[in-house]
Amino acid sequence: MSVSVDSPFVHKVWNDSELSKMVDGGVQFPMLSDQGGKIGTLYGIYDEEGGVETRGRFIIDPDGIVQGFEVLTPPVGRNVDESVRQVKAFQLVRESEGSEATPSGWQPGKKTLKPGPDLVGNVWKEWSVKDNYDK
Repeated sequence: MSVSVDSPFVHKVWNDSELSKMVDGGVQFPMLSDQGGKIGTLYGIYDEEGGVETRGRFIIDPDGIVQGFEVLTPPVGRNVDESVRQVKAFQLVRESEGSEATPSGWQPGKKTLKPGPDLVGNVWKEWSVKDNYDK
């Protein structure tokens, strides 16, 4: 879901007039309004003086624990593909109960790492940039 200080009406206009022209069918998830900034304040991204929220992305697991976050200033765009990749990585780690770890740039179907004492100082033997990053 997404949350912003914009009203539901602004969300609809943005989706109908702009986003739907970039993404088939428009936004595919709920867009929530945080007009008073309460949610943004909880996550430390609400600018009370300006009445706006900094762009923040929070990955929250099914137990309500923040597993990852990114906060960007408005001029810098976010990478949705990277957000999806990270969600898939967190899901894999959760499903494996921590017996697998995803290295930098990991993609679904690529090699994972097995955390443990034997991995310390040996990551270079198990993982390489050229084999794991999509070109």
